[in-house]
Amino acid sequence: MESLSYKTISANAATVTKEWVLIDANGEVLGRLASQVAKILRGKNKPSFTPNVDCGDNVIVINADKVKLTGNKMTEKVYVRHTGYPGGQRFATPADYLKRKPEFVIEKAVKGMLPKNRLGAAVLRNLKVYAGAEHPHAAQNPKTIKLNEIK
Repeated sequence: MESLSYKTISANAATVTKEWVLIDANGEVLGRLASQVAKILRGKNKPSFTPNVDCGDNVIVINADKVKLTGNKMTEKVYVRHTGYPGGQRFATPADYLKRKPEFVIEKAVKGMLPKNRLGAAVLRNLKVYAGAEHPHAAQNPKTIKLNEIK
């Protein structure tokens, strides 16, 4: 009896091919940008995706200070943190962070879309976010992609 034999390919750290990807956040909506970046970081856009392996690409996001939020989220959304001292709860809006530290807004959004375990922490280290248009990763020859081209 003739039958086709298909084997399930399971990637591991030795067989994964990682690339560098450059994404321009200029005028992009934060949530849509973050979900696409999380998908690339995780490797879900590759046919060799394996859930328990870091098989995603390294992602460089530039122009983080020019990201948009829809509706009134720029002033009404609140990021909460705690200093660790009594009465140390601190509140900030995305507008505050875009002035002080624009990279934080994208990093926080992407981090929320990754697994909450060791693999998620390892994958997040492959994300590089920069406020301006310059980045120090030119030697890696990153491939520039548009968000609407990602499947």
